[in-house]
Amino acid sequence: MIKRTLYFGNPAYLKTINEQMVVEIQESGETKKVPIEDIGLLIMDHQQITITQALMAKLLENNVALITCNKTHHPTGMFLNLDGNTLQSKKFQAQIEASIPLKKQLWQQTVSAKIYNQAMLLAAEKIENKLLLALSKDVKSGDSDNYEGQAAVYYWKNLFPPFLNFTREREGAPPNNLLNYGYAILRAVVARSIVASGMLPTLGIFHRNQYNAYCLADDIMEPYRPYVDKIVCDIVGMNGHYLAMGTKFKQQLLGIPAMDVTIDGQKSPLMNAVQRTTASLVRCFEGKTRKILYPVMN
Repeated sequence: MIKRTLYFGNPAYLKTINEQMVVEIQESGETKKVPIEDIGLLIMDHQQITITQALMAKLLENNVALITCNKTHHPTGMFLNLDGNTLQSKKFQAQIEASIPLKKQLWQQTVSAKIYNQAMLLAAEKIENKLLLALSKDVKSGDSDNYEGQAAVYYWKNLFPPFLNFTREREGAPPNNLLNYGYAILRAVVARSIVASGMLPTLGIFHRNQYNAYCLADDIMEPYRPYVDKIVCDIVGMNGHYLAMGTKFKQQLLGIPAMDVTIDGQKSPLMNAVQRTTASLVRCFEGKTRKILYPVMN
C-alpha cells in the first residue's frame, strides 16, 4: 500500500488520539482524523501550525518523513526516524565497510540511469536525445569523465522552451522554484526509504559534504529527478511564463510519491519503487548483488 502525502498550508493544530492524527483546522473549526500508519510524508507549510510532541513521536515511530517549510513556503527541514529497521546495526556496518570499487560501480550505475531517464524525457518532449543516449551507455566506474555534468549542460539547455531562457540555479528564475520544491519532496521520500532499509542517509556513495546530513539520499534520488522534471515540463507547457508557486502547482508536485514508474519491468508508485531501490542498495552493501535497481523512464 502506498503511504499518503499530507500537506498543511493553513493554520492548524495537530495532535494524536488512539493512533490517529487529529487535525483541528483553525479557520473553520473543523476536525479531521487520519490513521498514522497510512501516512508516509507530512508537510507543514504555515507559520501558525502547532504540532504536539506526542504526535511527532508517533509519526517518527511509523517512519513518517516530517517536513517543515519557511515563510517563503520552501521546505527547509526534515525529521526522520532514528530506528527504522530491526537489523539496523548490521546494515550500518555493511554500509560503512563498503569498498571504494563497489561505491564507484554503484555511482556508475546511478549516473547511467539518470542520464538515460533524462534522454527519455527529452524524447517525450520531442527534443533530440542522441547525445544523452550515447553518454548513458559509456559512463565509466565512478563517472571519471564526468558524463553527468556533460549531460546536464545539454539537458538543461534544451529541456524547456527557448522563451524561458532557462538556467538551472537553485536561486534562479522560475521554473527553478518548482524544481526545487519537487526535489525537496523527492529527497524526503528517498531519505525515508533509506532509513526504513536500515541505512544511514548521511553516508553517500558519491556525495560527500560534512554539512549535508542526506548525502546518500542525494545520490539515490538522481535517476528519479527526471520524474520531477516531467511534472515541471507539464506545468510550463500549460502556464508559460506564469510560474509563481501557488496551490495548484503544489498539488501537482505533491503527487510525486504516487507517480507511476517502471522498475524491474513492473509499474509501481514512485514511493514503492524507491523502497525497492534502497532495498537493492542494502543487498549491494551486504555483498548479495552488485546491481542497484533504478526506474526506467518510458
